[in-house]
Amino acid sequence: MSEALTYGHYLKIKELLDLQQPLSDGPEHDELLFIIIHQVYELWFKEVLHEVDYVCRLLEEGDHSRALHTLKRVLTILKVLVAQLDILETMTPLEFLSFRTRLEAASGFQSYQFRELEYVLGAKNEKAIQRFPEGSDGRVNLQCRYEARTLWDAFLTFLAGQGFPIPEVHLKRDVTQSVEAAEDLQEILVEVYREHPAAASVCERLVDLDEGLQEWRYRHVKMVERTIGMKAGSGGSAGSAYLRTTLNAPVFPDLWAIRSQL
Repeated sequence: MSEALTYGHYLKIKELLDLQQPLSDGPEHDELLFIIIHQVYELWFKEVLHEVDYVCRLLEEGDHSRALHTLKRVLTILKVLVAQLDILETMTPLEFLSFRTRLEAASGFQSYQFRELEYVLGAKNEKAIQRFPEGSDGRVNLQCRYEARTLWDAFLTFLAGQGFPIPEVHLKRDVTQSVEAAEDLQEILVEVYREHPAAASVCERLVDLDEGLQEWRYRHVKMVERTIGMKAGSGGSAGSAYLRTTLNAPVFPDLWAIRSQL
């Protein structure tokens, strides 16, 4: 007779709790918090990618109702990601310094799942792929995302399926390029807002998503500045100086550009 499934076995609790392995001597008290927070981030990134991929499929199938529901879930997760920074900020600069040297070249800059999220939202930069070794999960996953359609492409397909005259040049664009603002699309989006409430609701949810990502970036910058100031980041990255360059860069620029036209 097989052993009954338990909570611990189903969730692999023992394996999960064995994954936190501080490297500092002692170890330093706050290193466990640092590890857990970042492991949880990676789990949430995995879930967000799972949900955004689903939204893409739903939009391409014309199912805007379930797409809206799923986007609401993603937005709720983004709020959790921001809230987790409050926990990290309970760690003082000296507490972080007590184990920071143990990180060596390790850096959040190396989170390939976050780069995947940027790619699927339409912010693509081929250089990010080169930062990961040949054959590694990060490189393989990013290469696939780099060559794949984005959430914006799925959204344009959705609009075309609803009868909007999306120009072919946008429907068949080079998906390895970042999404850029286009005036001809903006004219159509203004019509969407004025005449088609259901499609406009999808637009607004995408704006919410874009704003939520920008909020997370801003809070992340402030957390880094609060913890290490203007020092170089772990692994030699530019730290907050680099992170600031990512602020105020929307992934759906057309949806922001039309605000003054409505």
